[in-house]
Amino acid sequence: MSEVQAGKSMEYLHKALIFLQDLFESMGIPEDQRLEKMEVVKNLLDMMIAKEENQKMKLLESIALHREQLDSLCFELNMEHFQEEAGITMLQLEKDLRIQLEVKLKQKEDRMGELKRLQEQDQAFCELLHTSPYSIDENLVPSLEELDQFRCYLATLAETKACRQEEFVSAKKQILLLMEELDYTPDTSVGKDVLCGDKDTFDLSLEKLAALHDLLHQLEVLRAENEIVCEQLQSQVQKLWDVLQVSFKEREALATLMTGPVVKRRKALQSEADRLEELKTQNLKKVIEAVREELALYWKKCFYSQEQREAFAPYYDEDYSETLLQLHDAEVVQLKHYYEVHRELFKGIQKWEENWKLFLEFELEEELKAQIELWEQEYSKDFVVNGQKFVEYMMEQWEMHRLEKEKAKQERHLKKSQQTEVELFYGSAPRIPGKREGLGSKITGKVLKSSWNIGSLGHKTLNTSQPEHNRTIDLDETVLNNGYSQPSPLQRNFQIHSVASTYSEFVQEFSEASKSDDNSGTFNSTQS
Repeated sequence: MSEVQAGKSMEYLHKALIFLQDLFESMGIPEDQRLEKMEVVKNLLDMMIAKEENQKMKLLESIALHREQLDSLCFELNMEHFQEEAGITMLQLEKDLRIQLEVKLKQKEDRMGELKRLQEQDQAFCELLHTSPYSIDENLVPSLEELDQFRCYLATLAETKACRQEEFVSAKKQILLLMEELDYTPDTSVGKDVLCGDKDTFDLSLEKLAALHDLLHQLEVLRAENEIVCEQLQSQVQKLWDVLQVSFKEREALATLMTGPVVKRRKALQSEADRLEELKTQNLKKVIEAVREELALYWKKCFYSQEQREAFAPYYDEDYSETLLQLHDAEVVQLKHYYEVHRELFKGIQKWEENWKLFLEFELEEELKAQIELWEQEYSKDFVVNGQKFVEYMMEQWEMHRLEKEKAKQERHLKKSQQTEVELFYGSAPRIPGKREGLGSKITGKVLKSSWNIGSLGHKTLNTSQPEHNRTIDLDETVLNNGYSQPSPLQRNFQIHSVASTYSEFVQEFSEASKSDDNSGTFNSTQS
């Protein structure tokens, strides 16, 4: 209350008491009654004073209580304490404290409510992801920073949940497709959950996801195994088709079933294989003969000698039975494996033979011999072709080629020499002398290219190293002289002493022999 208002109140109270006293006197109220009435006024004032003093005490108590509560809330909320405004009345102070207290209580209530909401979310994540609850004291008011950290943690869990749900959806999609393809009925809790659960209710713990991927892997392995079985069955069916000479129409009937699920294809192939096996049993002789054709083919591919072929006695057995067929099948499998292991060597030999037959001018022998030497060192045994060491076999082929070529050339020379002798004897078809000295020089030049010996008298013999190709070529000098015993110009001695083991060596030796003969004054048949 301002001093002016206090002064006016005191002035009014003084005037009222004077006016009351005047009224008492004018009315002639006795003194004792006056005292009584004035006591009433005094009591009224005392009551008013007591009431106001009581109100002041309550106000002070309220201020103290609010201040204490506000300090406690500021501490709980981790906020600065309330700073009271200087020079304000108790009523204003009490009002300010009460308002601040209400604000702080609302903040506390909001924070505790947010904490409870975040904890409920955390609990849901814990149940879904099997994570541990977020570590925070639920009995304390969290700070704003702590609430932000809690929200960031829950955001991380939400991302983890989304990733695991995506992983679950992808795995579930693949699993359902494989279950349908394999006609698979799940017998585990994980498999049943995949069929019945969805991404929002499925347990997304790491253990469950690992079990889910295990199931997916098992199904993929099962499908791969079925695919392998299908390939094996298809190979078996194809082989049986070829052996049994099944018609194209029958084969087409099975081909229409090869586009469905793997289990369906496996059943169809198994059924066809069973049917063909039954048919094969009824046609054992025909089947065994077909297998023998395949066996003979691999014998040829592997360069088996006759002795090696005869070592497989069942090949010549006429008692057709399932056991005989199994022996043949086993032999074919063994030969196939042998051929595949040494495919490159056999290819090299085949190429060498082709080049040999075509007489190509490159030395494949050295490379092939190096490969075979490495093989012989690795396996500590000889690599044989047609029952012989390959190097011996190769040298024998060169020798045979040389002998066949020389035989053909000698036959041409012999025919030509006989014709020349006849012309000289009877004087027909006279020749005009030219650069050549005579018939002998011409014939000798032709014969020079051979690598076997022609003596002046007697029989001359050539032998090869291969037993089955032993041959003897006898040239009687009377034949060379057209029946006359007199020496002819053909009776000139020459020879190439060594036997070439490779084409390059053969060419080199032939070239050196030709040069040697040229130096002796002998003409080549190509000279004019």
